[in-house]
Amino acid sequence: MGDCVTMNFILFYLQNSQLLYLQELASRGHKATLIPVLSFTFVSLNTLSDKLFQPERHGGLIFTSPRAVEAVKMCLEDDERTEQWNMDIKDKWNAKSIYVVGKATAALVENLGLVPLGEDTGTADVLSRLILEREDANILPLLFPCGSIKREVLPSTLRENGVPLDTLMVYQTAQHPDLEKNLKNHFTQQGVPDSIAFFSPSGVRFCLETVRRLSGEQLVEIKFAAIGPTTAEAMTAEGLSVSCSADKPTAEHLATGIAKALQ
Repeated sequence: MGDCVTMNFILFYLQNSQLLYLQELASRGHKATLIPVLSFTFVSLNTLSDKLFQPERHGGLIFTSPRAVEAVKMCLEDDERTEQWNMDIKDKWNAKSIYVVGKATAALVENLGLVPLGEDTGTADVLSRLILEREDANILPLLFPCGSIKREVLPSTLRENGVPLDTLMVYQTAQHPDLEKNLKNHFTQQGVPDSIAFFSPSGVRFCLETVRRLSGEQLVEIKFAAIGPTTAEAMTAEGLSVSCSADKPTAEHLATGIAKALQ
C-alpha cells in the first residue's frame, strides 16, 4: 500500500508530543486517532523543589520522561522561584550534566533553560551506558525525578557500577479513566483499525485486553507498531506479532516503519 492510501490507525499516546506522530502520518495520507492511555497525579513537588534549588548537593539531573520535566516546570510557577531559577540556579545545573532520553524530553528540558545530553539515546538502557562513560563513583548523587511506573534498568545499572543516584517519585501513573470508552467509540465509528501503535509497555498492559475483545477474529489482521525495543518486548510477551519497531523514538521513524509494514 502506498503512502497516498488513507488507513485507519490508533496511536495510544502518553503526552501531547505525540501530536507530532499524528501530523507525520497525516503528511503521508494516513488518518490516525490519538487515544490517551494514562492519567497522572503529581506528588512530592515540595521535596522536588527543595532539591532543585540546592544544585550543589547533586552531580547532575536525569530525565527519562516528559512528565518528569513537567513536574520541574510546576515547581517554577511561582514568580519568585522563576526569577531565582533564571538568575543563577539553572546556570549551576548547566555546569553539571543534564541527561535525557529522547527528543521530546530534550525539547522540554531546553524550555527550562537547561542543556540536555543524550537525546539520541532513545532508551534508558542506552542512556545508562552514556552516564557510565561520563561519570564515576566519586560524583555527588544524580537527581532522578521519575514516575511510579518506571523500568529499573537505569537505577540498577548505575547502582551496580557505583554511580550514586537520588531517585524521587514525582508523579503517579494510572489508566486513563476514559480509555475503554474511547476505544469502544473508535471501533464503533471507524471499525477495526489497520494499525495500532503503542508508545509504552504501560499502554500495552492497559489497552490490550479491550483491543482483543473489540477486534475479535480480526485481531490477526492488525499491524502492531512499537515506538521502540522496550515496548516491542512488552508486546511480544503478550503474544502480539510486532510488525514494526521504530529505529528511533521519533514521528518520522515510526511513520516510516508503519508504511513499510503496510506495503
